[in-house]
Amino acid sequence: MAVCVGCKSVVVERANFCPQCGTRLPLEPPSSRLVNGAEVPMDDWGKVVLGDVIGQGGMGLVRRGWLYHDPHGPRAGKAPHPVAVKILHPALLGRRRARELFLREAVALERLKHPNIVHFFGLVEQSGQLAIVIEFVEGTTLDRVIAQHLRERQHPDAPALPFMLAWHYFAQLLGALSAVHHLGIIHRDVKPANILIRTDGIVKLTDFGIARVPQSAVFDTGGMAPGTGAYMAPEQVTGGELDARSDLYAAAIVLFEMLTGVTPFEAPGRNEIMTRTAQLEDSPPPVTALVRSAPTVMDVLLARALAKDKMHRYASGIEFGDAIERALSLPPTEGWRAQKALARHAKAISEMVVMQAPPEQRQEADQLRTDAMTAFKM
Repeated sequence: MAVCVGCKSVVVERANFCPQCGTRLPLEPPSSRLVNGAEVPMDDWGKVVLGDVIGQGGMGLVRRGWLYHDPHGPRAGKAPHPVAVKILHPALLGRRRARELFLREAVALERLKHPNIVHFFGLVEQSGQLAIVIEFVEGTTLDRVIAQHLRERQHPDAPALPFMLAWHYFAQLLGALSAVHHLGIIHRDVKPANILIRTDGIVKLTDFGIARVPQSAVFDTGGMAPGTGAYMAPEQVTGGELDARSDLYAAAIVLFEMLTGVTPFEAPGRNEIMTRTAQLEDSPPPVTALVRSAPTVMDVLLARALAKDKMHRYASGIEFGDAIERALSLPPTEGWRAQKALARHAKAISEMVVMQAPPEQRQEADQLRTDAMTAFKM
């Protein structure tokens, strides 16, 4: 895409003249704009070579890319690394809120180093365009995984996803959220479309575009609380104070959807406003009413997680996961142990313990993270 210098209309990249006013478009060298084949310098890394568009949205598009390491840098000799490059639409560059939201996502991702959160490589600006370079995840989104399992389900009383598979994904989501929350970040848009499932089953939380980041400005949302109605906690709908329990409410709806194939407050004929209103007024249906094979204790667990008053919900992702593990007598797993270790490490960082503790305690904290990371394939 490009923007006409005359009438400011958005036109396709390959157009020579604006179809609206006839202005000749400026010709820029292909390598200077964020198009297929462009080379983007990356400080401390090398350069990114852009490829084809692999996704589009209201804020811009995502291109495939390859990160080539500086031949004279510390990573010299390493093979090119596949990346995804999120590019803010040129037409939005002049809009303060769009630009700030884009920058806010970069700030959030820069602070997060977790195996279940997309890795951040850098923020770049070239020829007036903004882009975020993140890891390329070979896989698909959780909403597509749920839809596929629903199509292949053999019996209507069976869960959308087998329970242990749902727990495998959900435990990783809870671990990612626990680390995020310890660093003071609230995601505000937890939903299956923002949860990537790698081909080897590793979960990656993404899209921090509307995340609340400590010390970041608050921008006008045009009278509408940011978020997706089907997954918004009541306090988010009303524009109230949000904390970790607000994201965990959304996570509970994701779990509900993984088991039932539907969200608890959406219904045929309901629009976004009606769905948000249902979050305030309606009680969620029991999981067992939709999936007869589900253990009845799931109704109790989700009733607490979806309480209208956040004071009645689980206080953290780790507490939520431990409650599921105990209630269903699940065998302890190395993965969940690692998630709890990573959450403790994130808490230590947030409290500045790692930097201020004696050397032996800092070494113990570093070893804690090292042990936890061995449970994941990076």
